[in-house]
Amino acid sequence: MSRSFPLAGLLRLRRLQQDQAAGELAAANARLQENGRNIMQARDLLGATVSEVPDTAALHAVAAARASSRSMLADLQAAEQLRRGEAEQARLAFQEARAQAIGLEKLEARHALAAAAEELRGEQVVLDEIASGSWQRGEGSR
Repeated sequence: MSRSFPLAGLLRLRRLQQDQAAGELAAANARLQENGRNIMQARDLLGATVSEVPDTAALHAVAAARASSRSMLADLQAAEQLRRGEAEQARLAFQEARAQAIGLEKLEARHALAAAAEELRGEQVVLDEIASGSWQRGEGSR
């Protein structure tokens, strides 16, 4: 029976960390995409024009709405820069977690190969002993 990988617990932990980092990366990317959609909506609002303004009060209201939309767009663009930074940090954290897991996965693969080779050597020794004993008994009866 082969030995279990001595770092299996650490490998499970690294995989959990990788999964968590992947989830955080996906969430950061989703927030970035949502912010991008909000920017597009704000730009669409700014691009919409009122063809006819009946009086000065309506003109003031349109100007205030456009100023508000411009301010909202500026806020969204600032938020986009923050979201990009968060997404980049999440990507780097995922890459680091993945690198740590890959190192342990390679060790696990080498361990599995060594354990299989050890098991095969053991079986070969037993088979050699059986064959050697049978051959010697067969030779002695001649």
